[in-house]
Amino acid sequence: MVRRHNERLFSLCGKTPTAHIRTFGCQQNVSDSEKLAGMLSEMGYAMTEDPLSADVVLFNTCAVRENAEDRVFGNVGALKASKEQNREKVIALCGCMTQQPHIAKKLRTSYPYVDLIFGTHSIGRLPELLWKKLSEGGRFVDISQDELSLGEDLPVLRDGSIRAWVPVMYGCNNFCTYCVVPLVRGRERSRELSDIVREVEDLIRAGYKEIGLLGQNVNSYGKTLNPPVSFAQLLETLDQLPGEFVIRFMTSHPKDCTRELIDTIARCEKVCNHIHLPVQSGSNRMLKAMNRRYTAEQYLELIDYAREKIPGVSFTSDIIVGFPGETEEDFEDTYRLIEQVKYYSLFTFLYSRREGTKAAELPDDTPYSVKQERFERMLALQRKIGMAHHQELVGQTVRVLAEGKGKTAPGRLWGKNQQGVIVEFDGEDCLIGSFVTVRVTQALQWAVVGIAQQ
Repeated sequence: MVRRHNERLFSLCGKTPTAHIRTFGCQQNVSDSEKLAGMLSEMGYAMTEDPLSADVVLFNTCAVRENAEDRVFGNVGALKASKEQNREKVIALCGCMTQQPHIAKKLRTSYPYVDLIFGTHSIGRLPELLWKKLSEGGRFVDISQDELSLGEDLPVLRDGSIRAWVPVMYGCNNFCTYCVVPLVRGRERSRELSDIVREVEDLIRAGYKEIGLLGQNVNSYGKTLNPPVSFAQLLETLDQLPGEFVIRFMTSHPKDCTRELIDTIARCEKVCNHIHLPVQSGSNRMLKAMNRRYTAEQYLELIDYAREKIPGVSFTSDIIVGFPGETEEDFEDTYRLIEQVKYYSLFTFLYSRREGTKAAELPDDTPYSVKQERFERMLALQRKIGMAHHQELVGQTVRVLAEGKGKTAPGRLWGKNQQGVIVEFDGEDCLIGSFVTVRVTQALQWAVVGIAQQ
C-alpha cells in the first residue's frame, strides 16, 4: 500500500528518490540500519552515500556515550543549509539516542528542520511515518515503548556480501549503573531458535562466510523462550549447519558466561576461538558500584578455564576509566588485570555520564586530568601487549577470511583470523570472500602482514 502511494508520488517528480543512512554506535545499530535500508528500498528509494543530495537522510543514533551524541548533533547541524536549499528534503533521526525523552525534546525545540524522530521500538513504523510526512507535511515523533516486535517480517538490505549480522535477542535486564541500554532498548526478548536457523541457512545459501550473532548480552539468549534455550545450544545448532563459514558473537556478560558455553565453543568447528568478554574494571569495589555482579577473581577463573579448554583462544574486552569514585588503587587493580589477561585488544572509554542511570547520581570529584592520565597509561600498556601478540604470530600460518583491499600496500587484501586479528597479505581481488591460508611475516601495531600460501 505504502509503496503504491510512493510510486505514484515519485512518478510526479520524474525521478527515483534517494536515501542516505548513517549509522552511529554498535553492530546492533548496523543491523537495524540494514532493516531501515530494506524498508526504504521496498518503498522505491535508491541508496546513496551523499547526504547532501539525498531526498531522505536518516541518522541511526547511539546513546552509550556523550561524544556519540555530540557527533550526531554536529552532523544534524551540518544539514541545516541543505534543508534550506531543498525544503522537500526529509531529515530523520532514530535509534537509541532519540528513544530518550530529553533528547527527543531537544530535537523538537532546537532542530525544527528535523522531520521524523522515532526510537528503537518503532523502526518498523518508518514507512508509515515517512508516508505521513510526504503526504501531509509537518513533523512526526514516536518514542513510545509499546511496540516490542522482533521485526521478523522486516525486509533487510545488507551492507556487504561476506559478513552478515544476525540479532538473536534484543534488550537487556542487567541494569549496570552506568549503562543506558536497558532504558532505550527495553527488557530482554529472544528470537525463536527456528527463526534464527532459517535466517542463517538463507545467508549460507547466499554465500555469506561470516555470521555475527548479536545481542546486548548474548549469554542470556533463550531465557524468555518457552521452553528455554541456552546460547550454547544455539551455537551448537548453527555449528552443525552444512557449508563453509565461521560464527562470531558479541557481546558476552561475564556473569552469564558459563562453563557449558566455553565447552561448547571448544567443541564447535565453526565458532571462532575469540571471546569478547567486557570486564569494565579490575576493582571489585568498582564492579560492585557498576552492578556487574561478578568479582575480578571470578572473571579470571573464566579466563583460565577458557584457556584450558579452547586452544589458542583470544580475548578482547571493554574498560571504563574514571567511573565515579574510582581511586588510584582501583585503577591499579584494573591495570594489573590487563597485565594478567593480556587481551588481544581493548575498547577503552572514559566514563560518560548518562541521564537516567544510577551512576549519574553518584558524586564524581576526580579531576579530568587524572582520568586522562590513567587512560593514557592503560593505552600504553595495551599497545605493548597487543604488539607482543602480533609478534608471536610471525612465522605462523593462519586461516583468514579475505574481506577486501588492504591499506598497507597496493595489491594487498585484508581479513581476520580465528582470533579476530587483522591480517594483510598479497593477493588477487578474486580471493575476496574466500578463506585463505597466510604465513605471517611481519607484525604491526594494529595488524600483521603475511604471504598467501598456495
